[in-house]
Amino acid sequence: MCARRQELLPVCYFHLVFSVPHALVPLIWQNKRHLFGLLFDASAATLLEVAADPARLGAEIGFLSILHTWGQTLQRHPHVHCVVPGGGLSPDHSRWIPSAPRFFLPVRVLSRVFRGKFVAGLRRAFQRKQLVFFGPCQPLANEKAFAAFLRTLFREDWVVYAKAPFGGPEHVLQYLARYTHRVAISNHRLLSVDGDHVTFRWKDYAHHSTSRAMTLTLEEFLRRFLQHVLPKGLPRIRYFGWLANRRRRELLPLCRRLLAVAPPLAEAKTDAAAVWQCPICGSPMHVVELLTAAHMQQEQGHQVYILDSS
Repeated sequence: MCARRQELLPVCYFHLVFSVPHALVPLIWQNKRHLFGLLFDASAATLLEVAADPARLGAEIGFLSILHTWGQTLQRHPHVHCVVPGGGLSPDHSRWIPSAPRFFLPVRVLSRVFRGKFVAGLRRAFQRKQLVFFGPCQPLANEKAFAAFLRTLFREDWVVYAKAPFGGPEHVLQYLARYTHRVAISNHRLLSVDGDHVTFRWKDYAHHSTSRAMTLTLEEFLRRFLQHVLPKGLPRIRYFGWLANRRRRELLPLCRRLLAVAPPLAEAKTDAAAVWQCPICGSPMHVVELLTAAHMQQEQGHQVYILDSS
């Protein structure tokens, strides 16, 4: 988390979410490694292309993307969260171009470009025989059937959602600490577990985020939970633009200079003030979330500290 703190700039940050139509989900789960990678690449290429358009922002941007594969009820819902600084470098890298404080890029344009790039990636993958087809997806192995399937995808509206901008860099850090390494369901959502069933809390976003309870058999709960295990070695967090690993060392300091921001102080002083140390690696640990009594179903007023040594 110290490394993430050093990467933040004193600008507004935007939060965008890219998701795919439900019809694609079975095929994605049969080709997780390739199509999760395509989800990252298509969404990133969309942001980079639209932001570079002189009619939009006209800047080279940098951002990080986080893959989530679940919905509130643990069903399959692949989507990518993108955390983007509000602005970017001019094409000649001579100045910082800021975005509007409450608007980054038009989501309708992002949706259409994202759809085109993802479908084009699917077509290439099919032509290169990089996809497998089983069960209900087996008919798609036929070239004409696959082409017809791609045409149906073009008739659908693809969802790119722009959430409210973060309040500032400190809110970005809180978000990253809380969500970058989360799993499909956290412990505080579990209401009860017995020998046969699991009951958990979920938000019904279709009805004003109403809190509801769902009870599943143990087998169904485990099936839903385990389907979100990613292929071995597949990273859930990736960096693009001037935050990409091969460019960050050169361009992140340039962004700071153009914004007239001093280089970040050494983290040693901050770490020395940490109260807790990891018993395994000895690194300082920081509070990233407080779970209240209501969350943990414990005595009122009791708090549980979640620590992070990353």
